[in-house]
Amino acid sequence: AAGIAGYGNPLGIPNIGGDLYYHEGYNENCLVTLVTLGIVRENDIIHSYAPKNAAGYDLILVGKPTDNSGFGGASFASLELEEEKKEQNKGAVQEPNAFLERHLLKSTYALFEVLKEKGLVENIGFKDLGAGGVACASVELAETSGYGSEVWMDKIHIGMDNLHPSVYLCSETQERFMWVSPPEVTALILDHYNKVFDLPGVSAGAMASVIGKIRADGQYIVHNGNEEIVNVPAAEVTEGFLYDRPYEVRKNNFTEPNLSEPVDYNQVLLDILSHENMASREPIFEQYDKQVQGRSFTETGLADSGVLAPFNSEKYPEEIRNVGIALSTDHNPRHGLISPYWGGVNAVVEAMRNVTAVGATPHAITDCLCFGNPENPHQMWEFVESVRGVADACHAITLKDNPNDATPIIAGNVSFYNESKTGAIPPSPIVSCLGKLKDVNKTIPMAFQKTDSILLMVGKRKDEFGGSVYYSLYGELGANVPKPNLEEVKNQIFALTDCIDNGLILSSHDIADGGIASSIAEMTFGNEIACEVTISGEMSKDKLLFSETGGFVLEVTSENIDAVKNTFFKYGLGVDVIGRTIVQPSLVINDVINLSVRKVKEAWTNGLREKL
Repeated sequence: AAGIAGYGNPLGIPNIGGDLYYHEGYNENCLVTLVTLGIVRENDIIHSYAPKNAAGYDLILVGKPTDNSGFGGASFASLELEEEKKEQNKGAVQEPNAFLERHLLKSTYALFEVLKEKGLVENIGFKDLGAGGVACASVELAETSGYGSEVWMDKIHIGMDNLHPSVYLCSETQERFMWVSPPEVTALILDHYNKVFDLPGVSAGAMASVIGKIRADGQYIVHNGNEEIVNVPAAEVTEGFLYDRPYEVRKNNFTEPNLSEPVDYNQVLLDILSHENMASREPIFEQYDKQVQGRSFTETGLADSGVLAPFNSEKYPEEIRNVGIALSTDHNPRHGLISPYWGGVNAVVEAMRNVTAVGATPHAITDCLCFGNPENPHQMWEFVESVRGVADACHAITLKDNPNDATPIIAGNVSFYNESKTGAIPPSPIVSCLGKLKDVNKTIPMAFQKTDSILLMVGKRKDEFGGSVYYSLYGELGANVPKPNLEEVKNQIFALTDCIDNGLILSSHDIADGGIASSIAEMTFGNEIACEVTISGEMSKDKLLFSETGGFVLEVTSENIDAVKNTFFKYGLGVDVIGRTIVQPSLVINDVINLSVRKVKEAWTNGLREKL
């Protein structure tokens, strides 16, 4: 968290949301995954491949001088971690310089504008240097367009002498970019970075240098002094290996524990809300800059998703200035342990429900798929099943404005070999959902807005305790993981966003971790407005209140109940009236929970902070 803040804050990028999950399976192999949103006009997109007729074009390396930091980072990420090799592996971690990155971004955005003004956007290529460093960038920029490339190692600006050529070629030193440039434009790019933005004066050794050229013959050639150290068809470098790995069903006999119904429901709710996987994430997000750029509409922690107004300035057309975007990230490793398939499904569904709860329609997802060793047939099966779950959810929950089209997966990555001597991490498909609001001013919060409102429940309660926070209180995992009906989820999303768009909902919160009792409690915190609720059903009260079957809790005025019911009915759904907000300061649920809102809020507010 400190690393994200220490890099993101100096860059001036707001952090509008995220997810946090503690599980013993991550103790020796923690995961940090990030999703970044940017905006660009469609006709201004700069591609990460060489343009047409690019034979003879220059390869320009921009940024920090290459050293040995991050050498082997990509391959290191695919190692099973061993404690005794901790010092040996340190070189595989990049050493970032956020202030140089900020200067590089500023100078590069300015160069984008120059290139657009000169009509050169279609004549260049541009790529960030990531895994594999100069080697990967120089061959991928070329081969993607059917070309080869040639690199001269002695032209790479370096920060350390006497390193092996493989280090200069493959080191993953941070803060570097590469351009493919027509020779007649090269001087403009070099002067822009080296003189106009004075890279050498900003950071020692930083600069823009021509290090190679695009070749028409498809060969990838690297020279080290007078020696040719690589000469191979570029396609053989980039195509990689296609594995058809065997996979085998992991046979587990998960069962539901035989737990007695709680004696003290008040204490159970307090224990759930103070659990490290439920309590307020403020100790994390208070480290982040959430309002920089002036585009944050709903900050982290105030609703199920962060919301931005990305076009709220005069540089954008007036008709889109009120468009909002929402972002949510979700996963639950305990679901994946029970069923990797339903773990994948639920990660997508939960992320989509979260953007829906603020009024946004899901438009796209990204996925970060983190797993153990794919050479192990059982762990390969976990990967196959999780991907199948993600895909099934995206195909079933189609786009609202284009209901025949699946929700697209527009980015992502895969991380294998997340293992240590204690074993592999839990199957971890981590999903981010991007939602769109036609009018950001119609965004609704999570907190109750007024007293004497009517509370509605969307989605019947089921016996789905598997992987729940409730079971974790007793050291149990369970078997009955939530298995959402994807057609029902899609219709819930469509109906609720219709209601929010029509101004019928005061506040909204999805039902997930901790069950409906936890969702209702969280809605009381923002304005300290209490409620009286009765959840009806045939199951025992613990299952009704704490089972993690998905859905929504909605706050509406009495005048709007019929309109909300009619909207849901149009999609073949019902909603249940479960209670109302009240003036009295106590949270009352099913006659078994009766707690002051302030006491419940205190448990939730301090739960994680006290543990940290």
